[in-house]
Amino acid sequence: MTIAALTPRRLALAACLLGLVAMRAEAQAPGLGGSVELVDPKVFRVCADPRSLPFSNEAHQGFEDKLAEMFAQKLGKTVSYTYYPRTVGFVRNTLNALKCDVIMGDAQGDDMVLTTTPYYHAYYALVVPEDSGLTGVTSLEDPRLKGKHIGVVAGTPPATIMARDGLIADARPFQLNVDTRVDAPTKAMIDEIANGTIDAGVLWGPIGGYYASRSAKPLRVIPLTHEQGAPMDFRIAMGVRRSDRDWKRTLNHLIADNQGAINKILIAYGVPIVDEQGKAITQ
Repeated sequence: MTIAALTPRRLALAACLLGLVAMRAEAQAPGLGGSVELVDPKVFRVCADPRSLPFSNEAHQGFEDKLAEMFAQKLGKTVSYTYYPRTVGFVRNTLNALKCDVIMGDAQGDDMVLTTTPYYHAYYALVVPEDSGLTGVTSLEDPRLKGKHIGVVAGTPPATIMARDGLIADARPFQLNVDTRVDAPTKAMIDEIANGTIDAGVLWGPIGGYYASRSAKPLRVIPLTHEQGAPMDFRIAMGVRRSDRDWKRTLNHLIADNQGAINKILIAYGVPIVDEQGKAITQ
């Protein structure tokens, strides 16, 4: 039968069948959300920074790497990584480009991704030498900090509070957005505290706790749980594509079922995690 011989009704039916075939093909295409959300369901594909300890690096030495390995084992999957610096374009060039399926650490509520339930809660922290006389400080309002050279990452919430408390004039700024393959400003801050170049530092607790625990000079990490005026604590979750709701539910179950094991990994990396009352979780 020729196209010309088809009646309008038969043409309409043929168009519907072609549309159905196309819809089925799209539903089966990898990484497009819906019922088929993962590009390769046999692989736990992680979006990661190649040089961002304590979180991740290409040698798989970070705590997010260890969590990925644990989750993959629980799911009977292998692990693969797509690396890109955690700076502008990270989500666009990794998760949303379908090169990987999960960001292991992201602030709950990040509007660029769909976040899971949080798996840890942490604060920005003050890091001081154990022999400095500042170990009893619990707030940036403490008068003992006046005139001290305090390191702070520019553009982070503590910088706002330090400006309010009159600490910025003597502060030592460190860059926020850097290519971590080249620069490590947070490690440099800890090194300067340890060698006496600066008196103290304020930085994200997981970073401060990790580097302080590995410093040759004993350092105290003090979570700043009493500050007002800027967000100083965050609940950290995992991030997936906005369409990947089934994948999110799978990760939520893994978090709930393995919270104790997650905490042990975090504590081993010096991460100062707290409960909902701000009390330290130590085991």
